[in-house]
Amino acid sequence: MSMNSIYKGDKLTLDIYGQSHSETIGVLIKGLPEGVEPDKEKTSAFMKRRAPGQNKWSTPRSEKDEVIFEKDDDGTLKGYIVNTNTKPKDYASIMNKPRPSHADFTAPMIYGDDAARSGGGIFSGRMTAPLCIAGSIALQQLGNMGISVFAHLKEVAGVKDRSYFDASPLDGNMKADLERAASKEFPVIDDGAGEKMKDAIEVARMEGDSVGGIIECVVYGMPEGIGGPLFYGIEGKIAQLIYAIPAVKGIEFGNGFECAGLKGSENNDAFVMDADGNAVLETNRSGGILGGISVGGKCAPIVFDVAIKPTPSISREQRTVDIKEKKDTTLVIEGRHDPCIAPRAVPVVEAACAIALYDMILAKKEQG
Repeated sequence: MSMNSIYKGDKLTLDIYGQSHSETIGVLIKGLPEGVEPDKEKTSAFMKRRAPGQNKWSTPRSEKDEVIFEKDDDGTLKGYIVNTNTKPKDYASIMNKPRPSHADFTAPMIYGDDAARSGGGIFSGRMTAPLCIAGSIALQQLGNMGISVFAHLKEVAGVKDRSYFDASPLDGNMKADLERAASKEFPVIDDGAGEKMKDAIEVARMEGDSVGGIIECVVYGMPEGIGGPLFYGIEGKIAQLIYAIPAVKGIEFGNGFECAGLKGSENNDAFVMDADGNAVLETNRSGGILGGISVGGKCAPIVFDVAIKPTPSISREQRTVDIKEKKDTTLVIEGRHDPCIAPRAVPVVEAACAIALYDMILAKKEQG
């Protein structure tokens, strides 16, 4: 069985292939409108935000993630990266010992002996790089439509950054703050909170452990009327792409799980008339989506949070089993791993969100 993963959207099809330590990893993109070409400089800048080996809170594995684009006669766009710093020998001692919270145990159920566990294979966070290749193109095209997707670290190890919900829906400064956060090496709005987050990550690293985090994503300029009822809802479309990120364990829109503890009078967004005579939301607890459909307008950007689990590969001793010997044992994971995945996952969340939205907008345009 081929070890690739295919997204079949409303208009776009993405075929992600390769493995963490394979010669190349990449994505085949079908369904792009005629004339759409990647801006290689923008793609390069975006990929740098996700690339490993740039600071002490990420894996020391150093990959430049230079993207090579090729286009087939049928219009399929191929974007791929040549892996240059693979070390499969780091995993030789644990090939028969499934790592806790990894796919080592479940992957062979589907792929059998072909399930390469070196570096996690296709299940590795490394495979978010091809997702970002496709996402960079979607972000470029959304930008041409006046749509901006910004994400930042909302929380790491209990330390909280400022949030979209700390400001009013019309606070233009929040959009500027989010845009600045995206350009920072450590993507937060409040640099003071960021330093505390980095301290917490360092403590975990020194203890041979890891921490998780929450990423907040805000979409400005989203047109109204994208989405639909039930299976066509915009939340479900975004969630499908977000869950393609291996470390994601949850997603919530607007008030999310908090709304379960509120009354309707506390959670509802009142409708009011703005100065131009348009009906708008007074608040945006819904996260810019009603009935699975985008509200649109300045007052209702799409807002959602993503929960990122702690990196499962830690250097502390953990309990597991030896599959071959059929006995309980322990393991210490060597190799190169992020003490916190969340900082590098920020652009990946933007990429996944952009793919979902661009795909839905293309389908809407075709419908007329």
